[in-house]
Amino acid sequence: MASSVTHHPTTKTARESTVNTLLLKLLIQLQDLTSREEGQDLVEYALVVALIAFGATAGMKNLATGLNSAFKGISSTLGSYIS
Repeated sequence: MASSVTHHPTTKTARESTVNTLLLKLLIQLQDLTSREEGQDLVEYALVVALIAFGATAGMKNLATGLNSAFKGISSTLGSYIS
């Protein structure tokens, strides 16, 4: 026994209209998100912080070498007073 399914053209058109409306709303939301400047400011701040962190990390070796030399000098001076 074969079942016959009848499709109503108005139902398909209504579904297509609903899907089109949802896609249009999604497109508008995406355009709204991409046009906001608050997100761009946040990205710019994050890039500045990353650049500062990179610079600080790169400069740490020179700073550590200088501090090490200074403490060695202080240590030898204090050692000479104690001996």
